[in-house]
Amino acid sequence: MDGHREESIHQLVAMMMESYRNEPDIIKIETSKQINKAIVMEIIEDLRRVVFAGYFGGKRLREDGIEYFVGELLEKLIYNIERQIRRALRTQGGGVDSEQEVAEEAARATRSFLKSLPKVRNLIAMDVEASFNGDPAASSKDEIILSYPGIYAIMVSRLAHELYVLDVPLIPRMMTEHAHSLTGIDIHPGAQIGHHFFLDHGTGIVVGETTIIGDYVKIYQGVTLGALSTKGGRLLSKVKRHPTIEDHVTIYSGASIFGGDTIIGEGVVIGSNAFITKSVPARMRVSVKDPELQFRPDEERVDEKGQSMEFE
Repeated sequence: MDGHREESIHQLVAMMMESYRNEPDIIKIETSKQINKAIVMEIIEDLRRVVFAGYFGGKRLREDGIEYFVGELLEKLIYNIERQIRRALRTQGGGVDSEQEVAEEAARATRSFLKSLPKVRNLIAMDVEASFNGDPAASSKDEIILSYPGIYAIMVSRLAHELYVLDVPLIPRMMTEHAHSLTGIDIHPGAQIGHHFFLDHGTGIVVGETTIIGDYVKIYQGVTLGALSTKGGRLLSKVKRHPTIEDHVTIYSGASIFGGDTIIGEGVVIGSNAFITKSVPARMRVSVKDPELQFRPDEERVDEKGQSMEFE
């Protein structure tokens, strides 16, 4: 029996070796030189601890120790981010060739990214404010920071966007897909998002790579800001495929807005389940006419006089 099992294992190994030879694009050798996904997730959590100092991490933050706290975290972040960017550049290129060029580019991108943190943190503070002001169910900003999936998704998206504009390969998408897996909110790191952005509930929201979102925009669950067609495949890379949403727009649940030429004007309100493929002028209300509702007694729950019976 053991001999048959050993023979079977050898056959399976041989089959897998043939598969690896036939499909080499989905196998990695020398993984110590590849991006470490666990470290990228750790970077996200450390960045969250910097942005929301004192809220996460399990350590009590004292006022007289905040500089040491931030310094320690930033030192760790510099090491981890630079190392992972170096690996990303080795893996996917990015216009650099020699090992020295890779190291220099990784160091430059890391410095530029970390210098953007105060700006990003200011935007995230405005997002928290928008969530608090826009949601009557919110009891405090602490509740929003600690429990709202929309704030987590926006935070990760804003941080990832800074790496995206620095042409860092792969890592920005890993960050936003991690947030997507936790929150159900899919925001591509390429999307440009203004201040006071509010995702109400958030589940099922999709924001495409070339989307532009203005200030004070509010989006409900299940909204898609997408492309009309992706038939062109790689030829459409970096082409404006997704809509532009101007300031003070509200988009209610289930609405879908498509197309790179589609502009939703300032102050527009898009009703639930609307399907939009062309621009909407400013200060318009777009809604779907309600389908006719029909009410009739449950035939299984009427008495001999045709009167509806009470449910048990």
